[in-house]
Amino acid sequence: MAEQVALTNTAPRPPRGLVGFQVTKQHRRFVEFADAVRRHRYIGACYGAPGLGKTLSARTYAAADDWDRWATDRYTRGTTLPGSLLASRTLLYTPHVNVTARRLHLEVDIQTYALGADINRALDPDCHPDFDDDALTPSRTELLIVDEADRLKTSALEALRDFFDRSDIGLILIGMPGFDRQLARYPQLYSRIGFAHQYRPLDAEDIPTVLAHYWQQLGHPYDNNDPNHVEAANSVTRITGGNFRLIERLMTQTARVIEINNLDRITPSAVHAARQMLVVGTT
Repeated sequence: MAEQVALTNTAPRPPRGLVGFQVTKQHRRFVEFADAVRRHRYIGACYGAPGLGKTLSARTYAAADDWDRWATDRYTRGTTLPGSLLASRTLLYTPHVNVTARRLHLEVDIQTYALGADINRALDPDCHPDFDDDALTPSRTELLIVDEADRLKTSALEALRDFFDRSDIGLILIGMPGFDRQLARYPQLYSRIGFAHQYRPLDAEDIPTVLAHYWQQLGHPYDNNDPNHVEAANSVTRITGGNFRLIERLMTQTARVIEINNLDRITPSAVHAARQMLVVGTT
């Protein structure tokens, strides 16, 4: 007889980042860009180097975490549409690598319709989008954000253009540097782009505030009058160049150095020791 294995509840995974999302000047600029695309129903292109926070800004704008939970629990009795989704009316979609044009069009169509139908039901409990005439119950989804759009092939981009032409919603395509020039190869798509936004590294004025959150999380509140803190912060800035992802990795390694060496403060030497452990950004 096979041995019976008892199933036990596992502890939740720790968060990937030391600190939560932080609103910066770059994020506020992205919000202004997304609002314009959503308002005017254009196609917008957003591009920037990896690790700057493009995806985090897009997920925050679209309330993607709430959508992920809602997509699983929407048919559970007593659940209601999160207010964040009702406010954003935005869907974030990340295509799989080598997704086909047919698959992409199907997934985008289903997900934008599902969000729009859920918003319609939230606004009017007597509304039945699945049965009513589409002309009488238009989709309330106002913006589609496609992350990692630079991985899409020509046929998939054409599928997105076709979806945009047939839908009364805005569309944002997010990609790497040069993505805007890549789109210029497709005249029919490029002619529909009304806005372009370059996502840049953290502004100098935001870096002290961002680092202060990390200092606080590590149990060492940042002190502007402490020369060690100021020098350590300047070292982090020089090493990362204002790249969010590198800041997160560097501060995670710094926390490890502090713990191993039983340090009671964040010092420049601890930051430089952590720098040596980074695979990216060590020059």
